[in-house]
Amino acid sequence: MEAIEWTVQLRLAVALALGFLVGLERESSQSKHKKVLFGGIRTYPIISLFGFGCAWLFTMGEKSILPIGLIALAALTAISYFSKFQYDQPGVTTELSALLTFIVGALAMLVDIWASMSLGIINTMLLSEKARLEDFVEKLDRVEFLAVLKFLLVTLIILPVLPNQEYTQFKVNPSKVWQIVILVSTIGFVGYILSKRLGEKIGFWLSGLVSGIVSSTAVSIAYGRMVQQNNQIAKNALQGVLVASSVMYLRLLVLIYIINQSIVSSLWWQMILLSISGFAISLINFPTKKYKVSKLDESQKLQNPFEIRPAFIFAVLFITLSFITGLVKEYFGHSGILFLSVLVGVTDISPFVLSLVNSSGFASGVIASAILISIMSNTIMKGAYFGYLAVNVRKETYIRFGIFALVHVPVLVITFLI
Repeated sequence: MEAIEWTVQLRLAVALALGFLVGLERESSQSKHKKVLFGGIRTYPIISLFGFGCAWLFTMGEKSILPIGLIALAALTAISYFSKFQYDQPGVTTELSALLTFIVGALAMLVDIWASMSLGIINTMLLSEKARLEDFVEKLDRVEFLAVLKFLLVTLIILPVLPNQEYTQFKVNPSKVWQIVILVSTIGFVGYILSKRLGEKIGFWLSGLVSGIVSSTAVSIAYGRMVQQNNQIAKNALQGVLVASSVMYLRLLVLIYIINQSIVSSLWWQMILLSISGFAISLINFPTKKYKVSKLDESQKLQNPFEIRPAFIFAVLFITLSFITGLVKEYFGHSGILFLSVLVGVTDISPFVLSLVNSSGFASGVIASAILISIMSNTIMKGAYFGYLAVNVRKETYIRFGIFALVHVPVLVITFLI
């Protein structure tokens, strides 16, 4: 995995994202508490972009533009602060956060990107502490919030001190391993947030769509246990599991693209085709009556990806599978890797797939074939998990997941031949 080159375009995207993050929190707080605040979901991204633009001009020789921009914003925040007294709403937190957002936008252009990201994240955390993230994540309890906070703090402490060099004959780089852990946890957390936020408001199809970003294997088990408690939701739950399984292809494709773009050219059309096939199977001949997902039951099964324990477990699995993959290749060759791909399908395949993509000792065709085999194996196992738990739709589950697995066969054959 090559180090990310932080171009101006990427830095601009970071500045915009951090401004949007603060603006989203302020907008939520304003709606909930009926307060008159300095800005919201549009103002803070603009402030961050304002700081970024001033910093860009600063690098082009306009040295005075940065302090002038900060002073101008300070004047606006001062007017906002004094105007709040007529509403009997004293407090300077919002105005200070606006000034800090300007600085975050400027730093995104001028210095190491970790500085602006750290300030932006901490700023958002401090603002949202009063609401305990309830306005951003529906009823996210304090335990989960502290888990996210601890993960971010540990990441900021661990990542800079991890050696950025390869060890052993299998070329394991501790710094790159932890970067991959951060990447996977972040993408999983997006799905977790959406699932927590929307769980009680949407049906199984959409719930499977967002929950599949976290773990489609966990979804198949969680939905299967829901069916055991309520047989009426069986077909809808099956549909949700199929959707979650279809999302897995897109999630893995995004992760592979970020870690090793050279593999994508050998794999992109297969992953997209299989994902579309899964979505098609999930839409054919299912009941029109929709049941909403029990958010409480689901959230008990989907684990917060930003908890430290699962992050360390993923790192250990990643390193372990890197060693195993290297040993299998050394003693059994490429055929051994393909056989190993079948075995890892019984559980979450992300550590295996990403360790394979991160390695440099395999041809792109071999990696693509191994990934597709592991995914097919995992698809079969998810059908087995759900079918075992959901007795009244067991036959239909095996038929649909069997068809889904068979679709992999011609795709694999074509991949082998090209």
